[in-house]
Amino acid sequence: MRRFILTAAALAACAALPVHAAPGDRTERLLGELANAPGAPGFEEPVRAIVVRELAPLAQKISYDGLGSVIAQHGSKGPRIMLDAHMDEVGGMVRRVTPQGFLTMQMLGGWLDQALVGQRWTIIGAKGPVTAVTTIRDVHVTPQDERTRVTPRTAIYLDVGAKSAADVAALGIGPGDQVVPDAPFAALANGRLLGKAWDDRVGLAVVIEALRRLASDGHPNQLFIAATTQEETGLRGAHTAADVIKPDIGIAIEGGVAGDQPGLNPDETQAVLGGGPGIFLFDSSAQPNAKLAALVASTAAAIKVPLQKDLVQGYGDDSAEIQKSNGGVPTVNLVVPARYTHAHNGIIDRADFDRTVDLVVALIKRLDAATVAELRDFTPSRR
Repeated sequence: MRRFILTAAALAACAALPVHAAPGDRTERLLGELANAPGAPGFEEPVRAIVVRELAPLAQKISYDGLGSVIAQHGSKGPRIMLDAHMDEVGGMVRRVTPQGFLTMQMLGGWLDQALVGQRWTIIGAKGPVTAVTTIRDVHVTPQDERTRVTPRTAIYLDVGAKSAADVAALGIGPGDQVVPDAPFAALANGRLLGKAWDDRVGLAVVIEALRRLASDGHPNQLFIAATTQEETGLRGAHTAADVIKPDIGIAIEGGVAGDQPGLNPDETQAVLGGGPGIFLFDSSAQPNAKLAALVASTAAAIKVPLQKDLVQGYGDDSAEIQKSNGGVPTVNLVVPARYTHAHNGIIDRADFDRTVDLVVALIKRLDAATVAELRDFTPSRR
């Protein structure tokens, strides 16, 4: 009888576990597919395949720069508008293998050391993906005065279950192989979406859905969708893609930094989930063109989309490279707010995503030749 009671309790507990339903509409399925795809800087091919699959039926031309950025063109007349989102995510690369079969990792992109320990990762090797976990010191043997200290990345290893370096080689992995977080997409309550790499897979989904609508509705310009590479390690793909496109206007779409979790300093970021798309009025890499930022605000007001204005330190985005191209380009960085970026698990709000698409579509429709000429005119006014 006791065994039956325990079994029934176990069954009841299992029934109470959360069940993640299959992703909902087409857009949610795309968001999930993009978030789950591996693509550390320099290893963007799985993401590139999804992007090209989605953009090719909509664009009039697909091309690539020399670093692997995707450039999809729609329209052959009017000003050249570069709508940008990057394909890569923060990740890592295997550095070396120890004789005992552990691996050290070169981080790619900006990671906090406290986000690294005790996490699952996927290493993409010659024989396919291998699951790994980062080492963490056992609490039972950690002295009390060390339990609150952050373990530096130089003391963290990847454990794939190997007993020796030969075991690691047999798995088909070694120095130079890509490492990405193992953190599957899931739909949460209240339209919130959980996944890795919202920086910047959410931006990729925005530009894809924007082109889907603009290809149908029409627009007054030459639109170039740029899905760029290696943003997290120096904004490299934006530089080379802008060299190819030679834009008149640049619009970067990013995952923003939500500041609505407990314990944050309100001066760090002002955005909240569910508050609508954001515009960066300052970050560490770029300042937007003031007239273009004003046009974004007036466009948002005209279509009744709430717009969150934010200023963020310690942040860089592709607009910084775009604005330095082609003799100087008016640019702006628009964001979908996200919690916990540059970590395994981030959260976005679906309503923010949808409103960002609405804003981008409306903005691009307003960027006709006369408007772009006025944005690019710096002649002092006479009063």
